[in-house]
Amino acid sequence: MEQHNDTLAVAQKWQLEGRDVALATVIETWGSAPRPVGSHLVIDGEGNFEGSVSGGCVEGAVVFEAVEAIETGQPKVLEFGVADETAWEVGLSCGGKIRVYVEPVTGGAHSA
Repeated sequence: MEQHNDTLAVAQKWQLEGRDVALATVIETWGSAPRPVGSHLVIDGEGNFEGSVSGGCVEGAVVFEAVEAIETGQPKVLEFGVADETAWEVGLSCGGKIRVYVEPVTGGAHSA
């Protein structure tokens, strides 16, 4: 769980620096998935990120959706899954599926 704690510490640090932050968390997996349930990715409003929820194109899509969640203030659930033959192309080995909860984190210094 070291990655989990490190990522949450980064989220807190970024908030204290005045960055707008979103937290992405793996909430469910099926089949083979690169990261277990509870894995985190912290994203700031500029698209900088730390941690991991999957890899490949999935991570890029999560960062994009997280920046949007920061802008709108609305959380969202993302689901990714592919057939075995295309799994490696998007970063999900062996046809796995994952669900990721993305939420803007409030409580830090925000610029209006």
